[in-house]
Amino acid sequence: MAITLSNGFKMPIIGLGVWRMQRADIRDLIINSIKLGYRHFDCAADYKNEFEVGQALSEAIETGLVKREELFITTKLWNTDHGHVLEACKNSLKKLQLDYLDLYLVHFPVATKHTGIGVNGSPLDEDGVLDIDTTISLETTWRAMEDLVSKGLVRSIGVSNYDIFLTRDCLAYAKVKPAVIQIETHPYFQRESLVKFCHKHGICVTAHTPLGGAEANKQRFGSVSCLDDPILRGIADKYDRSVAQIVLRWGIQRNTAVIPKTSKFERLKENFQVLEFELDEEDMDLIKTVDRKYRTNQVSAKSWGIDLYA
Repeated sequence: MAITLSNGFKMPIIGLGVWRMQRADIRDLIINSIKLGYRHFDCAADYKNEFEVGQALSEAIETGLVKREELFITTKLWNTDHGHVLEACKNSLKKLQLDYLDLYLVHFPVATKHTGIGVNGSPLDEDGVLDIDTTISLETTWRAMEDLVSKGLVRSIGVSNYDIFLTRDCLAYAKVKPAVIQIETHPYFQRESLVKFCHKHGICVTAHTPLGGAEANKQRFGSVSCLDDPILRGIADKYDRSVAQIVLRWGIQRNTAVIPKTSKFERLKENFQVLEFELDEEDMDLIKTVDRKYRTNQVSAKSWGIDLYA
């Protein structure tokens, strides 16, 4: 099951995100997921595990487990490299052992002080606030992203963590339109206006936190998980599925791609099984009622001394 992007390329509607995945676990995680049917893998320079992902992908291709053309590989430009887009992309390609990327995203709509290619930190100023580079505009960054398409290094480009206004601006100045926007969205943070706007303008929406961050965000940010919601639990009982499966299926049926993260084989299998059932329209409508407009990923406010979403 795939979504056709505005440029004609197809992106599998369910993928595996590798954020916060331990390097030692990556090989088995990638190989097992491919055996289960996964073809879409979501990476980023900032996740600091592109090299390990690349080793696993190379093994899978060389052993005949999968063909390169069957895979859809995403990675992202980090904040410190907005002024060095070409070099950053080539560095990711080298680590991933790929000739091209299926999708390259601007990870966050902010350029920060350059710290060196492959050195993906978040430099803070003397006040402990993210050291933002005010000399590089998002339009300048996007022009460099477009050049990657012209050079054949990237098939599709897109944005991540943009709001509706930044997305509108990108559409206005883009020669190559963003094919994908990756955002936090889940039943507690449905963002219907942004999702509808993107769909209207031919931008595929990918949910990078489709389960609301679950236990990981509860521990890191003290956030509330939608997986504990009584209404969602009731729907899960009705279908004899887990709450996570219900939430992922809801995301797919609203025509958003989902990239849940897990390092557990049984969860990998369970997540992929959301392609095997459908939710009734009445249950899709019921899930609309649990929206809290509640963001669970607070990385900018907690770690950067600045709330990028304020």
